[in-house]
Amino acid sequence: MSYTVLIVDDSKLARMAVARALGSLQPDWTRLEAANADDALQLVKQSNIDVTLLDFNMPGRDGLELAADLKHLRPTMPVAVISANSQVEIVARTQAVGAAFLPKPLTEKALAEFLEDAVRRLKSPAQ
Repeated sequence: MSYTVLIVDDSKLARMAVARALGSLQPDWTRLEAANADDALQLVKQSNIDVTLLDFNMPGRDGLELAADLKHLRPTMPVAVISANSQVEIVARTQAVGAAFLPKPLTEKALAEFLEDAVRRLKSPAQ
């Protein structure tokens, strides 16, 4: 089954790196991109997005604020926050909003594990 993934990062280069890793793992999945939280929220409201991958550090609202907004809009949508800041507090806050934490630099292994869990959750949203 094919899914749509939203990649949100203010860095075009970072979005390209995540898109490349995602394309390597799931070449049939649709990839959408947003450069900030406002654009991301608009896309989620307008499109059928299944999974979201967010950068933590962005101008305006950061990835944790955006993750909380997205989980409010779409509670069952798998969301991951990607950051080089792996302090216990940041990881805990990410988990508290219902998102997964993926460390930067993002590895295909970490992304694959998150996507496998996301697919399980999408297939069984009651869990």
